[in-house]
Amino acid sequence: MEPVAVGLIGAGPWAREAHAPMLAKGPHTRLAGVWARRPENAALLGAPVFTRVEELFDACEAVAFCVPPAVQAEFAVRAARAGKALLLEKPLADSLDNARRVADAVAETGVASQMVLTLRYATQTRTFLARCGQIQPFGGHAANISGALIGDHPYATPWRLQRGVLLDVGPHVIDLLDAALGPITGVRAHGNPLGWTGLLLEHENGGVSEVSLCMAAVGDLPPATVAVYGRTGNAVLLPFDDDPLETIAEEFAQTVRGGGGHPLDAAHGLRIQKIIAEAESQLAP
Repeated sequence: MEPVAVGLIGAGPWAREAHAPMLAKGPHTRLAGVWARRPENAALLGAPVFTRVEELFDACEAVAFCVPPAVQAEFAVRAARAGKALLLEKPLADSLDNARRVADAVAETGVASQMVLTLRYATQTRTFLARCGQIQPFGGHAANISGALIGDHPYATPWRLQRGVLLDVGPHVIDLLDAALGPITGVRAHGNPLGWTGLLLEHENGGVSEVSLCMAAVGDLPPATVAVYGRTGNAVLLPFDDDPLETIAEEFAQTVRGGGGHPLDAAHGLRIQKIIAEAESQLAP
């Protein structure tokens, strides 16, 4: 299969750490170029740098995004209307209205889309979800506690400092429990997204799961945990020992070349964004 030529929008820490190496590594994709608001950062990624985003679109057949959610929403719509497949970061957008605009643009243009919900591409996660499908799950819990909003942490970026853990880590955990216990039909939230956030998720099958999220903790912190309990057993998500980024690139190339869409597409991202928006509306400002 001819590698998919992917243009990258964004050149921040996660682009340098994940997106650019993933796309450039091949064999399923090649990094066709980069556009960023700071060209000097884009020049560090080892690919052609474009000063106009339209020039990047002309040089690629798909676009990957590694920018704040509001910026992704703006440029994803433009890329879709230019006929480019989309490799989208989580969350889909900064607001439910903007997430709808992205999903609508994808639906209207028919371009391929795929979300970088990194946890879902790991072998251990897929083993965990297969186990969940065997145990008739009725409950679960997840905790993700870090200090990423403290001090000079590289991911203490303006949008995270403004919106907090629910918009950043929330999509990963909500999506994972949605896959493990069945579609989420209701959410109750308490706490503060800049401090501690608790969620009670209600699932279509009658199951319930609980979530604890924080990005403002200090000291030695435990690893993230996810566990699901069922009528015939239980399932615990184990730490990764493979590289989910390789799977992301391979599946994106297959989505672009083969058609038929991907389960983690923009429409799925919109559904997760609806849950986040409902939770945010219940939290203290």
